[in-house]
Amino acid sequence: MLGVLCVLGVILYIDRVCIAIALPSIQKELALEPQQLGWISLAFSLAYALFEIPTGHLGDRYGTRKTLMRITIAWSVFTALTGATFGLVSLLVVRFLFGAGEAGAWPNVSTVVSKWFPARARGRAMGVFGAATAIGGGLSPFLVIPIQSAYGWRASFFIFAALGVAWAIVWYLWFRDDLADMGTPPDEIAEVGHVPIRAAHGLAWGTALRQPRLWGLMGAGFSNIYAAFFTIFWLPTYLSKARGFDDGDLKWTAAVWIAAVVGNASGGWISDRVVQALGRGLGRRAVAMSCAVLVGAMLALVAITSDKVTVIALLSVAGLAWGVIQANVFATCIDIGGLHVGTVAGTMNMAGQLGGAVSALSFGYIVKLTGSYEVPVFVMAAVITVGTASWLWIDASKPIDAEIEAPDRG
Repeated sequence: MLGVLCVLGVILYIDRVCIAIALPSIQKELALEPQQLGWISLAFSLAYALFEIPTGHLGDRYGTRKTLMRITIAWSVFTALTGATFGLVSLLVVRFLFGAGEAGAWPNVSTVVSKWFPARARGRAMGVFGAATAIGGGLSPFLVIPIQSAYGWRASFFIFAALGVAWAIVWYLWFRDDLADMGTPPDEIAEVGHVPIRAAHGLAWGTALRQPRLWGLMGAGFSNIYAAFFTIFWLPTYLSKARGFDDGDLKWTAAVWIAAVVGNASGGWISDRVVQALGRGLGRRAVAMSCAVLVGAMLALVAITSDKVTVIALLSVAGLAWGVIQANVFATCIDIGGLHVGTVAGTMNMAGQLGGAVSALSFGYIVKLTGSYEVPVFVMAAVITVGTASWLWIDASKPIDAEIEAPDRG
């Protein structure tokens, strides 16, 4: 199961990061201003945020088999259509629909993990999935640049769209929402604990919204993705415009993604081990807060460093720490989500994508107003550092909806 989800994670981020690698070529061909590049990311992030909770709820209520298939088909179609755009307006429309289609992927994967893995392994499982997404991001420059050089930037979107369609077909034919229907041995089902296939009703929002931990999760998600969008969307442009990287140099951005792979893969294990030592509430909080401060410090140093090797090294440390946060925050969503993991993870990721939208849009405008690519990086460093305080409100030891009995937490 984890292997199949990891293939999805690789495809997910190849398709998502593809536009970041192609962005300098898109900007040149379509004659786009820096702030207009921010609008493109805003269109994606806004749609992604708006549809996170609905698609997370669909997985909770109707199962992840159909929901993940629909999500993957939808984002693949609009990945292909990105390569057919001819101007700013068409690009904005397609990227908005791409964001709407991709929304819910992470929350539904979290739901699958909550039903297939025992509590002690859920952080590690989400960490490995996060590592797979980072592998996809790291592969992107090695795949996109050769295709772009040989056939133009549009071809890469057509090729990568086919990968998602193939995965969706395999998923729908192979996966079943009930573990027993897939031949899972009874002793393994017992180890996971009794988790109903579907929630009988939606999240009790009246109860959930009175819980500080929900607002803390949203604050953590906002600040985390605000900073992450530097790598996801702006990094190639920043390095080429502010640090003089050419197409050959941009391949070194893979180092940042490789560091994120290590961070995700080790972050889930680290988080689970710290939880065993300090308890679920304090353990998740301690890991996330320390890594968020580290990311902020690395970004601040990037903004005052001109040496190419040092910039990549600092960004790699930031990517490592960010990967640990990524695994930790989704494990926390599973911890407190109870029967509504998809909805809770969707709520956190909705706030995160709003942070990404603000980040991507403000980056371009700050560059235009100040004439500097360093100022928006300082802002990112400040946002994730201040956002560290959000974790003080997050208690991962109890389900967010006290009226709904959560599965055994182990």
